[in-house]
Amino acid sequence: MTRDFPEQFFQRQDESADENFYIQPRFVTHIDDATISRLTEFYREQIASKSRVLDLMSSWISHLPKGVTYAHVAGLGMNVAELDANPQLNNYCVQDLNITPALPYADNSFDAVLIAVSIQYLVKPVEVMTEINRCLNPGGQCIVAMSHRLFPTKAIRAFQILPPAERCEIVATYMKKSGLTAIEALDRSPQSGDPLWIVRGYSG
Repeated sequence: MTRDFPEQFFQRQDESADENFYIQPRFVTHIDDATISRLTEFYREQIASKSRVLDLMSSWISHLPKGVTYAHVAGLGMNVAELDANPQLNNYCVQDLNITPALPYADNSFDAVLIAVSIQYLVKPVEVMTEINRCLNPGGQCIVAMSHRLFPTKAIRAFQILPPAERCEIVATYMKKSGLTAIEALDRSPQSGDPLWIVRGYSG
């Protein structure tokens, strides 16, 4: 599916195995506290309690609000130590989506799938988004949150050269190609702090 995008669109400075890059845990946050707060509030507003949630490309923190009871929160990421330290996950698995974009979950497993400040690292994003659509319940939502920070050696070329509005358009294109609908782009940036752009689509 990447053939539909310009040449070198998904090229990265470092094309070595991602598992080597992520072998050491990074117990850091990739957006500042004000922006984390805005993302957490968005999740609080938009994801109902008792929902089944998948935190895709997860780490040691999911940014989900405390005090909300979800039916289940699954995590999929690259580093077992980070995932094991995440108190909001009920279970997790380690998987490199750039090698295996197929998700290890049944159809209609989740009400919400989240990707927080990580979409820029996918080299097969349409395939992954298609899997997200398969795993969502009808009417379920995929929420992709983005900011301006990234690991430059591992982010795809498009996210390093294009302005924010066009990056949002790219993610919306991923969603459209996957079959998600009612796609919208939102700016939820705090007055001071890192920017926060959200692209959301729904499963039909």
